[in-house]
Amino acid sequence: MNTTPVFYPIGTPGTPWGDAERAEWLSRQIRHRSYESEVISKIERLHDRFDLEEYGRLEYGDQSFPLLAIRSLDWDDELPIMLVTGGVHGYETSGVHGALQFVEQHAGAYAGRANLLVAPCVSPWAYERIHRWNPNAIDPNRSFYNDSPSEESAALMRLVAPISDRVVMHIDLHETTDTDETEFRPALAARDGKPFTPGGIPDGFYLVDDSESPQPAFQQAVIAAVERVTHIAPADDNGEIIGSPVVARGVIEYPLKKLGLCASVTSARYKTTTEVYPDSPRATPEQCNAAQAAAVCAAIDYSLAHQ
Repeated sequence: MNTTPVFYPIGTPGTPWGDAERAEWLSRQIRHRSYESEVISKIERLHDRFDLEEYGRLEYGDQSFPLLAIRSLDWDDELPIMLVTGGVHGYETSGVHGALQFVEQHAGAYAGRANLLVAPCVSPWAYERIHRWNPNAIDPNRSFYNDSPSEESAALMRLVAPISDRVVMHIDLHETTDTDETEFRPALAARDGKPFTPGGIPDGFYLVDDSESPQPAFQQAVIAAVERVTHIAPADDNGEIIGSPVVARGVIEYPLKKLGLCASVTSARYKTTTEVYPDSPRATPEQCNAAQAAAVCAAIDYSLAHQ
C-alpha cells in the first residue's frame, strides 16, 4: 500500500514540533462519536452484576471524562487476578467494544474462579476523535512509566498499583488499521522531526509477546481460539509483521517495559497485546469484537490452567 503522502501537513520536515505545531494539530481534531452514549452507558448497565469504579477523571478543555473500571462483584483475595484493558489507543474501536462484549457475555463464567478487572476505554478523548494520541499529541501506549506525561497512562497505573504483584494475566486489546500507515505513522514522524518510511499493514490478527519474558504456549493458545473467529496475519516476505520477526504463527515480540507499553504495567506472568485488523475485506466489526472477546477468554482459561 503506497497511499501515504510524501509530507505531513503540519510542521517542517526534519524539525520536531513545538507548541505552535501541537496547537495546530489539536485544532484539527474533530469529535466524531460519544464516549458517554457508546461506552459509559454500556458500562452503567452492568451495575447490578459488577462493581463499577471511577478510577480517575480527565479534564480536557470544556470536556470531562470519567475513567471507568469494571470489577468482579465478589472480589476474593484468594483468587487469581486477570486484567483486561482496551482503548489505550482510542481509535482502535474493537479494543473498547471487545472488552465490553467479554464482560457482557463471558465474564460471569469466571465468578468464583478469578477476580476480573477491566478498563475498557483508557483514552476516552481519543475514542471520541478516533485518534491514537491524547490532546497533547502524546501516545499513551508509549507512556506507561513513572512520572508519565500521559494522564491516561498515569491513571491506569494508579488503578493497578495496589494489585500489580498479584495479577496473573494481563491482555491489552488493540487494532492495526490502514490509518496507521496513512495518518498515524506519518504524524509521528512529523512530530518527532524524523523521516517517514512507508511500510505495510498485515492482513489479520496477531499478538505481541514480551521479549523479556516470552510465554509462547500462552500466545499460541490465544491464537488458536481467535482463529475460530477471524484469520491470523501471515508473515511478510521478510518473515516479519510490522517490521518485527515472527517468532511463531501470528506472534511477534517487543520489550514491553522498555517501550512503556500498557502490557508492562503489572508483573503478570502471562501478558499479551492483541492486534485485530478491522480494515480487512475478510472481517466485519462484529468479528473484530468477537475476536477480542475470544482472545480474553482464551487468555484467562490458559492462565487458570497453568498458574
